[in-house]
Amino acid sequence: SKMMSMAGNTVGGGAAPRRMKAEDQAMHITVSDPVQHSEGMQKYTSYRVDVRPPSAVPNQQQPQEIFLNTSTFSSVLRRYSDFLWLYERLHVEKAGAIIPPLPEKQPVGRFSPTFIEDRRVNLERFLRRVSVHPELADAKCLDTFLRADDITFHGAKSAKGEIMASSTANIAVKPKSGGLNRWFAEAKTSISGDLVRSPDDDLFDEIARYIQGLDTQMKNVSQQATGLVRKGKEISNGLFEFGLAFNLLGQSEADALGDALCKMGETADKLSVLSSDHADKEMNQFEDPIQDYIKMIHAVKLALQRRHEKRISYSTCLSNVQTKQMSLSKLRMQPGQEAKAYAAEMSMRRAQEEAEVARDDFATVSQRVLREMDRFKREKAEDMRRTVLDYIQLQVEYNKRMEEVWSSLIPQLEQVQLDGNSNVVGSRTAPAAGAASPAPMVSPQPSPQYTPQASYPPQATDFQQSHDPMMSLQYRDGGF
Repeated sequence: SKMMSMAGNTVGGGAAPRRMKAEDQAMHITVSDPVQHSEGMQKYTSYRVDVRPPSAVPNQQQPQEIFLNTSTFSSVLRRYSDFLWLYERLHVEKAGAIIPPLPEKQPVGRFSPTFIEDRRVNLERFLRRVSVHPELADAKCLDTFLRADDITFHGAKSAKGEIMASSTANIAVKPKSGGLNRWFAEAKTSISGDLVRSPDDDLFDEIARYIQGLDTQMKNVSQQATGLVRKGKEISNGLFEFGLAFNLLGQSEADALGDALCKMGETADKLSVLSSDHADKEMNQFEDPIQDYIKMIHAVKLALQRRHEKRISYSTCLSNVQTKQMSLSKLRMQPGQEAKAYAAEMSMRRAQEEAEVARDDFATVSQRVLREMDRFKREKAEDMRRTVLDYIQLQVEYNKRMEEVWSSLIPQLEQVQLDGNSNVVGSRTAPAAGAASPAPMVSPQPSPQYTPQASYPPQATDFQQSHDPMMSLQYRDGGF
């Protein structure tokens, strides 16, 4: 495709163009204008969320069929807790889907300009990813979030129903109308291992092992990427100190050699700036995408967890039906218990209907997870390929620039001539008459040292023996 060709052509020369991402198709959705509010002792930040027709956005591609209705303008104010509500409702309405990660909560420093801007960018990316997601784009809660007025939206947030516990680490369903008794029954069923079996259980077990191994390996890669950025910062600081030392050495010499040594110091200072900029690019183009990939892996785990919860619910319903059938059989064998038998039969029929609903729900979620895993493996493998290509291109450009700067210094050093006694011929060029003397060199303060973080060596796992050259992991040849 054109997008893949763009990524492939970056390794060859020239600045690498910005590669398109899936969420770039939703540039008509924006999060902007963060404003701080105070309500008594409570402070929060609101964001303006705009939806514009794609035709009103320059260079915006026409939406695909998966997009929600974007034919009209809308503009609403939303705060972080509203985004969190949308995230949780998506897990309820579209259980089994891989929900894009939401920016994490931060109790300290959440009103600093840097944090607010970083959160705004990530909230916008979250909304755009959801809007182009094939399983989420038609969710009712998304349309409510983007278009409902304040009264309607707050009513939707306050509506009773199946609400998920607020947690980005573990998504669990609250007990339904059955109360604590049903909750304990589900927990007991889960602990005993007496769960309903389905034809795809072996495949899901394989997927779970694959995702766990992938998570471990990607965390190792993230640790190494963080180490590369840290070393880049250290190289930048080292070059700064190196250049400073040569500048001081050059100032102590009163001949052409002193000029050359000062040039050496200036060159090292240029390389220090170049290395610092390179480390920042490594963080933005390699370290950050790897960390985002890890968050998506966590989202996959949550999708698998949702299927497991549906499996527990279905198993509990079947167990309930079996218990009621046994009670009904006993009542029918007792004379004079016709009324109780009739009530037990009605209760059993209701339990059977609930079991059928739970079965359909379990099957729907299972199929959704399989579709999502197929899409995840396909799209994320391509994203990883592009990330590696971008990283290679970044290294090529950096080393070319380093070579150019070092090469420019060679002719200046070669101009320094020595006589037969190895003394420097010529003296430092004196300033013209009336010209101001050069200002004494003031040593700028080095940039703060980058604080290294703990890392651990990669752990060998069974997943390292793979036929996939990109991932070093696979869970089944041929996909699903």
